[in-house]
Order: sequence, then C-alpha cells, then structure tokens
Amino acid sequence: MSSVLVLKRALLYGGILAAAIAVVGSIVGGLVAGGAGVASALIGTGMAVVFLGITATSILFARKFDIGAFFGIVMGAWLLKFVLFLVLAFALKDQPWIQPTVLFITIVVAVLGTLAVDVIVAAKSRVPYVETELPEPPEDPELTQR
Repeated sequence: MSSVLVLKRALLYGGILAAAIAVVGSIVGGLVAGGAGVASALIGTGMAVVFLGITATSILFARKFDIGAFFGIVMGAWLLKFVLFLVLAFALKDQPWIQPTVLFITIVVAVLGTLAVDVIVAAKSRVPYVETELPEPPEDPELTQR
C-alpha cells in the first residue's frame, strides 16, 4: 500500500467520522442549547475537517519534493492551521449565535477522533519504511561457485 492510499483512506474515514460527529453533535447541541448549539457543533466539526484536510493535502503535495522542501511545506501547513485556528477562535468568541461549550467539546471530540483514525489507518497499513533495490549478483565466476 502506498502512502497516497494511506492518506486517502485516512481522509475517507475522517470524513465519515466527521459526519457522525456533526449529526450527534447537532442533536446534543440542539437539545442543550437550541439553534446556537447546532450551529456550534457544525462549526466545530467543520473546523476539524478543514484542519484534517490541510494536513493530508500538504503531505500529498509535499511528497513530490526533496526532504527539506517536504518538511518546509508540512511545517508551513501546520503554521497555517495554527493561525487559522486563532483567527477563527477570536472571530467566533463573542458571537451571540455560538454556544462556546458545545463548540469546544465538538472540536476536542473531532480532533481526538481524527487522531485516532490516523493512528488506526497508519497501524493497519503495510507501507515499507524504505525503498531499496538489491544489488545485482557479481559476474565473477569464482564468487558464484561458492
């Protein structure tokens, strides 16, 4: 299995998990806080999905480059996620249509769930750690007779 298939599988399972979290979070949020709870659960799930997508997309894109560029691209994506999270947190902080507790719990559950999906998918994949080619056998007849 290639690393591309592993990342695609993680995205697929992460999307399925996010849909389940959105449904359950919306129901619980609606029961607890009405419309604000539903909106908060959906926004929290959406944030987690976007961050999961940024990670996987950056790795899929960066794998085409050398190791220095790879780490630069992945670190840049991490910084983008961090800044985006701070911007969203400050923008949503004082909104009257947000229920902060539902939003926080949904984000935490979605992040932990997607981390668990990543671990499970990676653990079940059979990707070699290194790619190598074995050397050709020697042409010397003395070495081949032993």
